[in-house]
Amino acid sequence: MTSIPSLLPAFDPRQVPVTGVDDDLPAVPPERLTPQALRQRFQTPPPWQPEVRREPRFVDRAPVDAAVLVPLVARTGGLSVLLTERSMSLPSHPGQVAFPGGKVEADDGDVVHAALRETREEVGLAPGFIDVLGQLPVYATGSQFLVTPVVALVREGFVLQPNAGEVAHAFEVPLAFLMNPAHHRRHRFEWAGGSREWFSMPYREPAPTAAGAPPVEHYIWGATAGMLRNLYRFLLA
Repeated sequence: MTSIPSLLPAFDPRQVPVTGVDDDLPAVPPERLTPQALRQRFQTPPPWQPEVRREPRFVDRAPVDAAVLVPLVARTGGLSVLLTERSMSLPSHPGQVAFPGGKVEADDGDVVHAALRETREEVGLAPGFIDVLGQLPVYATGSQFLVTPVVALVREGFVLQPNAGEVAHAFEVPLAFLMNPAHHRRHRFEWAGGSREWFSMPYREPAPTAAGAPPVEHYIWGATAGMLRNLYRFLLA
């Protein structure tokens, strides 16, 4: 695959200073974070506005339609969000935390089909476990992907089979953690006479993976964090 010419210099987002934390904003109430409440919210959505719609462009190419699945897994302890860490061998956004998804192909029919297809290809999650609730507004990434987030409930019982060529590993984060803006950090990066701003939502697993090993931290940032921030606004409205 041909590499994408980038206008953005290489940098480690973890090293970019935090300019603010939104701990003054309310968390989404727990009663809104249930499968029944989410179904009702998407069936009769309230008036609301997404907070993040477009990132500053940092590649030189035409926009590409894409879709991601926002999988909300119904666990006994509450809903969790299934995320992936992208393989370092990928030409676009290697190593970043992402929702399963990708480019909308000509034979997909619509963004829902694209999101379900990509999810099955990336992590082996079959459509039979997935109940699509609805969509969030299109999010334009700096790499010129026009991404439609497809939000869905996922019932338990599935066994993931991550595609090693695309996914380093998959993991889950409690939805309540991500819908609490006390965990939403703001960053600002100066480049090419302008600036780029984004959210990060680092999540540290509650227990080490092995005795004596440090806790694993998943660094959720950029487009993934931006779409989660929009989900927060939608559920709080």
